[in-house]
Amino acid sequence: MTELESFRAEKDRFFATHPQSPLMPEQKRHFTGLSYFPENPALRLDVTVEEFPQKTVIQVPTTTGGVQTYTRFGKFKFRVDDQDAELTFYSSPHGYFLPFVDSLAGLETYGAGRYLEPEPLDNGKFRVDFNLAYNPYCAYNDRWACPLPPRENRVKAPIRAGEKLFQASPQHA
Repeated sequence: MTELESFRAEKDRFFATHPQSPLMPEQKRHFTGLSYFPENPALRLDVTVEEFPQKTVIQVPTTTGGVQTYTRFGKFKFRVDDQDAELTFYSSPHGYFLPFVDSLAGLETYGAGRYLEPEPLDNGKFRVDFNLAYNPYCAYNDRWACPLPPRENRVKAPIRAGEKLFQASPQHA
């Protein structure tokens, strides 16, 4: 079992059994695991982030009508599916945050976008592993308030890595 497969199996156990799982009790009863794209080594990137000279604080709307505060940290460029793309990192007291929406949103992935936490590396680089892209908790039920990816973090290319759209069991669809 690969490291990614172990990570995914542990996440499925958490969702199925943990009291802090985002799933409602009736969802847990029929839960058989999350759906993922196959591991894609080409979307495990070590990137150089172009830091913004002015760290602007922004209010990001949430799915429930509230706002969360983040600081625009920097941006990076990459290629995916033979297309150029660019995304912005945000920072908060909890670390770095990369919310994004790709062309698969609403079709194969959660319509409001997915999230990543970029990992700082040496020499000012960051690891951005799209294989770890995950749905916010509001993808499972609407009791969660999730920040919506800002317009600057919408890419036209498909990012076929990470978590797919959550499908409720047929009994609760």
